[in-house]
Amino acid sequence: MVPTLSTIGLSRTHICRFGAPAIHAVDPAIFSRRYFMRCMACGFCNDQCCNHGVDIDVGNAERLIALGPEFEARVGVPRENWFSTAPETDLEFPTGGYLRTQVRGGKCVFAARGGRGCIIHAYCFEKNLDYHALKPLVSILFPLTFENGVLVPSSEIADGSLVCGGNGPTLYDGVREELRYYFGDDFVCELDQLARR
Repeated sequence: MVPTLSTIGLSRTHICRFGAPAIHAVDPAIFSRRYFMRCMACGFCNDQCCNHGVDIDVGNAERLIALGPEFEARVGVPRENWFSTAPETDLEFPTGGYLRTQVRGGKCVFAARGGRGCIIHAYCFEKNLDYHALKPLVSILFPLTFENGVLVPSSEIADGSLVCGGNGPTLYDGVREELRYYFGDDFVCELDQLARR
């Protein structure tokens, strides 16, 4: 995608530490749209963002499967039912393709049953594992996402369907440190300068 009037081109392409995605432009809406960032402090959304499942890098899915029976028991669904059956090719994902997490009972298969939040994130916290290696990149960056090399608000922000949209920090401020983790200090420095404009 060539930056248009609705996007801001960056000084260079910034590549994720995992090799993809590569971001060359941003939608300026990431600096003005807002959301309730403190997910686990929310008492009004019922984890709405987990209702549809999520795209997950193929390599990421393989790492989850490799966690074995203990994690499988924690999920409570057989591992063969965690993901869509056929990977889709997409070079914006680190291993060049993605699967979709399945939905069970109206929630992502990895949503905590009878509780709040993500089983993957909770498991990583309990086992002292880096969640960046196991939790889907798209989930970590939510409510931002990437499309054709452009960092943009997720569709739920764009269409107004995200119940936690509207109050709190900007989308950028909410995931700034995650962007730093994936894309580095130079990326965040450049976005900070754009945000100040």
